[in-house]
Amino acid sequence: MRELSGSIFGREGSSARSAARGVQREECGEDKKTKHRQAAQHCRAFQARAAVSLFYGITCGGRQSLPPVSQGKRRPPVGPDRSLSRVREENILGKVVAVANQKGGVGKTTTAVNLSSSVASQGKRVLIVDLDPQGNTTSGFGVTKRGIDISVYQLLMGEAAAEDAIIHTQYRVDLLASNIQLTGAGLELVNMPRREARLREALTPVIDRYDFIFIDCPPSLDLLTLNGLCACDTVLVPIQCEFFALEGLSELMSTIRNVKKMYNPYIDIEGVLLTMYDGRLNLTLQVVQEVKKYFHNKVYKTTIPRNVRLSEAPSFGAPVNYYDGASKGTEAYAYLAAEFIKNNRKGGA
Repeated sequence: MRELSGSIFGREGSSARSAARGVQREECGEDKKTKHRQAAQHCRAFQARAAVSLFYGITCGGRQSLPPVSQGKRRPPVGPDRSLSRVREENILGKVVAVANQKGGVGKTTTAVNLSSSVASQGKRVLIVDLDPQGNTTSGFGVTKRGIDISVYQLLMGEAAAEDAIIHTQYRVDLLASNIQLTGAGLELVNMPRREARLREALTPVIDRYDFIFIDCPPSLDLLTLNGLCACDTVLVPIQCEFFALEGLSELMSTIRNVKKMYNPYIDIEGVLLTMYDGRLNLTLQVVQEVKKYFHNKVYKTTIPRNVRLSEAPSFGAPVNYYDGASKGTEAYAYLAAEFIKNNRKGGA
């Protein structure tokens, strides 16, 4: 009887001890897992910080220290090597918006000219940069391309300063003009140092003079467009309400993602603007539906209709709001300017 009871109690004691050791092992295992997770997190944080330090060291003149980070505010650039974007802090610096789409005929220049003029008419200080060798933005403000002494070409080549090239137009908008010289700039930039940052460095001395700077990019994905994307904070994308415009849009978004990854980590989409809108056509409605499905709230509520006055105004060397203040085109861009300014107010809409 004693042997039986002893064996029973022995088995119970042994099982109890085994259970206790199992609990201890589980607790020890959990502690080890926790320590491993914490160590992995510290390791990833260190690697991320080292990667960012290396990134800024490579792209910002060899410095290996991280830039100071402000609490809740983006750091403004002090010089051409200080930041990869014209990042603003409150109203210290103007916002740079590139109007870009590699597909031609979607209303880039029309939007750049008339939006900048409409924003300026609401009391904002505006500069527009004509980065297109065709120079349509330049002639759209009534400036003769043949009479330009200093153009964007000289800025990109480092032969002149931006403040010497600014033209004060009669439409309250300052202009950095373009002419046929800019055609060869893409080839000349290939062998230049920091070729993607030439425009950004040229705009740095004057950026604090304006509330908004618009860049009219050429209808291509070359070095000129790359300079515009590297110099801007955001990209405004005009899209014609036709099928081919959707095909080109994917290429532009891929380019913007690559620029964000390699050159300008602050770049973002300002908004998508539907141009040449005709609500009577089923194709238009289908394109609008597809664009909104992809961009969601980035699509402007304002649409730009087909309007004869918008086509006529450039031949008179004036934005549409000065050419015909009562036209549908003027009304559309006035609404767009109001929506654009509202979206860019401090603290949101």
